[in-house]
Amino acid sequence: MERLYGLFPDYARDLKINLQNVLKQAELTEQQTWGTAVASAIASRNPQLTVAVLTQAGQHLSPEAMSAAKSAAAIMGMNNIYYRFQHLSENKRYAEIPARLRMQAIRSHGSDPLDFELWCTAVSAINGCGACVTSHENVLRGKGVTEETILAAIRIASVIHGAAAVLDAEATGVGSGL
Repeated sequence: MERLYGLFPDYARDLKINLQNVLKQAELTEQQTWGTAVASAIASRNPQLTVAVLTQAGQHLSPEAMSAAKSAAAIMGMNNIYYRFQHLSENKRYAEIPARLRMQAIRSHGSDPLDFELWCTAVSAINGCGACVTSHENVLRGKGVTEETILAAIRIASVIHGAAAVLDAEATGVGSGL
């Protein structure tokens, strides 16, 4: 992660500092923190950031939790597009037609179910799917997870997504004025 922090230009100093801080929030367990970081990095699609986060997360997550966080990113990458379309379309008939998409990872991820819901919520926020954010947030709240815990995960998602955008821009030379 230290090498990654060195890639942030001056204009993104706030993001660099925020990235360092959001990975130490008291509202989240270590597994929740690093699982959210893994799922968010994968959803944000920057290779450098993803490698750095997954490498660091490997020191904090069990293999099962690492796999579950990756599954959350993968399954929500699909679901967010499908359900966001349903939500955005004015044709209510789409919601009546079965999805016919395999989603076994939601039930058989092998990690803590609440942590998995938290990771799905973070990825859904990154992907902008209001229907999925609402669904997963309702499950979390129904199981007693506090708003502070949920927002701590969303903080991680927002900072990682912003960091990915900066790193993408810098890799293309846009950020350096080329």
